[in-house]
Amino acid sequence: MEQQFEAVLTGTDTTVNGTVTVNNGIYEFNAIDDSLQLTIARNKDGHWERIAGSEPYLSSWTDELAEQIQTANNFFA
Repeated sequence: MEQQFEAVLTGTDTTVNGTVTVNNGIYEFNAIDDSLQLTIARNKDGHWERIAGSEPYLSSWTDELAEQIQTANNFFA
């Protein structure tokens, strides 16, 4: 079942608002203004990693998005 929730990532100049779509454990963030796309999932060891996305990319976005995923999962549970 596909779920969606809103998320905000911290950019270099400003925040980036977007929507996260969840499908089979893969989380895809798409900025409302189409400036950023980021897809993350857990690897075999359970750690979050970037599996696709636009450039430039800030490595902190993976952790930032993972925190918001945890919060959203607690809300949906």
